[in-house]
Amino acid sequence: MIYLFLKQNRSWILFFIALQILLNMMFYIDEGFESVSVFYINLIQMMLFFSFLIWRYKREVSVLQQLIRGEAVDSIPVYLKKLNEQYEQQLSEIQQSLNEANIARLEEHDDILAWVHEMKSPMTAMRLMHEQIEPYTLREKIDIEWMRLHLLLDQRLHATRLSTIEKDNRFEKLKVQPIVIQEIQGFRSWCLEKGLAVEIGALEGTVVSDAKWLAFIIRQLLSNAVKYSEANTEIRIYMERDERGHQLLHIQDFGIGIKQEDLPRVFQKSYTGTVGREKTVSTGMGLYLANQAANKLGLELRLTSQLGKGTTATIQFPNENEYHKLLGM
Repeated sequence: MIYLFLKQNRSWILFFIALQILLNMMFYIDEGFESVSVFYINLIQMMLFFSFLIWRYKREVSVLQQLIRGEAVDSIPVYLKKLNEQYEQQLSEIQQSLNEANIARLEEHDDILAWVHEMKSPMTAMRLMHEQIEPYTLREKIDIEWMRLHLLLDQRLHATRLSTIEKDNRFEKLKVQPIVIQEIQGFRSWCLEKGLAVEIGALEGTVVSDAKWLAFIIRQLLSNAVKYSEANTEIRIYMERDERGHQLLHIQDFGIGIKQEDLPRVFQKSYTGTVGREKTVSTGMGLYLANQAANKLGLELRLTSQLGKGTTATIQFPNENEYHKLLGM
């Protein structure tokens, strides 16, 4: 605060120093001042000047503190009053701009949600009608394209809801196996087309999480596993515990894998990596959204991969005491 005060009043300080230099030069040049004590005059002036600075500092700091606290100030310098008025005016304009931007964002948020829900209606009708399509092979191909479209809409819906996930979750004890099986069934046609087998290991674990958002995370990881798996291979899904007692859900594929230089960036928004640039099916949003949702649920999402050998995605669930800390219980 003192430094700022001195910086603000440096022009007056420099003026006083220049005045002192000029006065001392006059003492030495003009013989009429020979009988006057130069030291005494300088000392008096310095004491008066420093007293003036201290008084100004205390007065201005007191006024500024009153302004910060929002208290009424009886005697306020004109320039401070003007600065305060300009500050309040700019603050009001910024606040108004933020309010308008927030209203526009909420309107866009509602429009996107409405659009996604409107899209779900014709997609549901298409799903019912495609059961009547012959031959069966054509029906399966349409089903795969329907699934891809559904996943894109699902990403858009959850991306919109992600900002309000704190208001849109319910933590409860969940069995992992039913959630995984339900998500696998949704990829049945896609797996059949690629000749993929899904091997389900031990999934008897019970975790505390939000069912809807956990299913979304698993769906994104399964989508990547199916998308990047080599034909006629398998996907393994199993659970285990680490040395600290955390439950781990693994989704392992034996596909094209990820380059080591791409691994640190796979959770970044819109990052598609080397493989994503070679294949147009990648949007770079699935892992980003899954990781964002996992962080908000207190989960940890990890990927390990070897190029040409496959990728393992791991969801680490907190221990019960860590959930209590997360939820403030």
